[in-house]
Amino acid sequence: MSNPGSDVILDRMMSLHPKVIDLTLDRVWRLLAAVGHPERRLPPVVHIAGTNGKGSTLAMIRAGIEGAGLAAHAYTSPHLARFHERIRLAGALISEDHLTQVLDRCYAANGGESITYFEITTVAALLAFAETPADYTLLEVGLGGRLDATNVIEKPAVTVITPVSIDHTQFLGDTIEKIAFEKAGIIKPGVPIVVGPQEEAALAVIERQAARMGAPVIAHGQHWQVWKERGRLVFQDETGLVDLPLPALIGDHQVQNAGVAIAALRALGFAEPACEAAMRDASWPARMQRLQSGPLVETAGAAELWLDGGHNPAAGEMLARVLDGLPPRPTHLVCGMLNTKDVAGFMRPLAGRAASLTAVSIPGEAATLSAEDTARFAANAGHQTRTADDVLAAVSTIVVEDPTARILICGSLYLAGQVLRDNA
Repeated sequence: MSNPGSDVILDRMMSLHPKVIDLTLDRVWRLLAAVGHPERRLPPVVHIAGTNGKGSTLAMIRAGIEGAGLAAHAYTSPHLARFHERIRLAGALISEDHLTQVLDRCYAANGGESITYFEITTVAALLAFAETPADYTLLEVGLGGRLDATNVIEKPAVTVITPVSIDHTQFLGDTIEKIAFEKAGIIKPGVPIVVGPQEEAALAVIERQAARMGAPVIAHGQHWQVWKERGRLVFQDETGLVDLPLPALIGDHQVQNAGVAIAALRALGFAEPACEAAMRDASWPARMQRLQSGPLVETAGAAELWLDGGHNPAAGEMLARVLDGLPPRPTHLVCGMLNTKDVAGFMRPLAGRAASLTAVSIPGEAATLSAEDTARFAANAGHQTRTADDVLAAVSTIVVEDPTARILICGSLYLAGQVLRDNA
């Protein structure tokens, strides 16, 4: 756990705006000016938007940069166990003292004006980045892109859009075209845009925006390809073919994320050794993560225990494909979800892969679905369901009935964060 210093300031920041999400850049520009425009003093920026795969792609790009002997700042959200995970300075998580200092400076500079939690903490991250030497800055969009608090970099080195799918419709729109338009808002004049695999409708929107901005497009299927072959990853673009190890991150969908990361690294001028490091060294918690130690693992005994934070229909489909690729073993899901998500859409692809689904609520989250409501959605999606008071109780019940089960805890990054905290 972090010391009270940053926790107190972060709690104070939550009261500066009545809404958790309120998409606009006006408040961000005001505070950036008040703290001396740190966004103008960053190392070269890679700006990453998309619905799925942003975090994994960023993790692989970071591993590639570091594998080349360089240092990268990284900004990601949300955090899982503690806020410090969001801000990585030249390869290391921000210290408690440094975090407290930049948060305090931003809070004071804001002068009590209205600003959302994500906006003011993003400015704090940019301030820390501007004042710490590094070779690159990796920024993950929080929500959307066009009006996201990270979208304040005039000329990034490269922008990236990972696969776009339906999510956050209450903020981004209810069609793939509307959502893609918001994501494409990070495209900047003359800056190369690396585009991951997309539905045709989304790709058309992205290409149209890139043409308006005069931004060179480096798109999957047109300018680069990636595939698995004989236990290796093969990437090909207009400059040649690269034979690499498979990604350290588990799942066939990570092959596509790896392709996006390699395309971005090559656009930045990195050579094959960096691409190899991107595959070999990347890690990203709660993305089909095998839990190996801790109280939950001790409770599970001989059972496999896995954790994933995916929460939308595309994530459900990816998880289903991952499970199909694992050695045969009865799979039991422990699932908790927020009431803002397409619960049935997430659960439906998993129905044929799971022997049971135990529903739990997510402690401390106002938007959590009750275990009973989650179980009802799951039953309607074709699952054999029950409820449990918490994850530990769910795992305990499963292993009594099936001691060598595969147990996958899933449905929400907030649930994943709680599991990582409790299982530390």
